[in-house]
Amino acid sequence: MAIAYIALGSNLDDPQQQLDRALASLANHPKIALLAVSARYQTAPIGPQQPDFINAAAQLRTTLEPEELLDTLQAIEQQQNRIRTVHWGPRTLDLDILLYDNLTLDTARLTLPHPRMHERAFVLVPLSDIAADLSLPNGQTVRQLLANCSQQGIVKTDRD
Repeated sequence: MAIAYIALGSNLDDPQQQLDRALASLANHPKIALLAVSARYQTAPIGPQQPDFINAAAQLRTTLEPEELLDTLQAIEQQQNRIRTVHWGPRTLDLDILLYDNLTLDTARLTLPHPRMHERAFVLVPLSDIAADLSLPNGQTVRQLLANCSQQGIVKTDRD
């Protein structure tokens, strides 16, 4: 069994409900156990002008291999009508694998740890809720990464 951390985000079609449905899909998957979920945060988007995002992070235990987990996450996105037209554009749901055990991987489909997580407070703030002292393969902790990242514009929502 592997421990994986994923980022969840949505800024279309009732983002809170989108995250609720995604978490339910993960919890109901026979090869995934949902271990922890962060608080939710409202964050400004990166990229073109669009609504703010609701972001969270989750810790999973899974028997799926990394690319099988990616396939599962993309299937959940599709079930929630994710359309990939604009890079960094608005979306009903975005699910990204941040970490998978202590694995370092770089394939055509998947890079682990997530290649830009260290510069994205909208990923690190929720992740720190559930794994602040987690060490990444490079030896840095989530807490250390977050200390070097601006948290401006990130607001905790009243919904966990």
